[in-house]
Amino acid sequence: MAHKPRAEMIAETRAKLVTAARKAFGTVGYAEASMDDFTAAAGLTRGALYHHFGDKKGLLKAVIAEIDGEMWARMSAATRKAPSRWQGFVDECVTYVEMALDPEIQRIILRDGPAVLGDPSQWPTQNACIRNMTATLEKLVEEGTVRVLDPQATAHLLNGTMLYASLSIANAEDQQRASREAVRAMTLLLDGLLAEPKAS
Repeated sequence: MAHKPRAEMIAETRAKLVTAARKAFGTVGYAEASMDDFTAAAGLTRGALYHHFGDKKGLLKAVIAEIDGEMWARMSAATRKAPSRWQGFVDECVTYVEMALDPEIQRIILRDGPAVLGDPSQWPTQNACIRNMTATLEKLVEEGTVRVLDPQATAHLLNGTMLYASLSIANAEDQQRASREAVRAMTLLLDGLLAEPKAS
């Protein structure tokens, strides 16, 4: 029987640990998740966790990166369905805010993530989001859709708005209402960037 290539075995081990940890973090939370429990669930040892991720915090980073990739895919899908670059940009921002209603995103990304890893605006995933928003805003300025502005400064402003809107939704008593109001406010804010703002 042929042995699997080393790289494939490493990838499988990492995937098993991330899957088990994601389930644990999403159900009982980071603080209550037992490393012994989720390594056992993955059929692995603590040693494998330390070898591949350093510690529990390193594993949380890997779980957040996986979820972030899925969030990005959902935002990109919303963009592709839009009839114009501008509407795609709006839909992408709205999708991000609406995802704050997802229980797993709330617990891992919006609650445990900041508590364990610090300010989300400093995470690598946020930097990638800002770069993408900056590039889109540059194109929107070039085509005359939005006012002449500094794309990077605007991307930072919008990213912060979306992030803290999401945090407020995750911690609201009435999350559905908080989401509706946040989306409405976000849409009005974005409309203000247009070269010819929509009539109210």
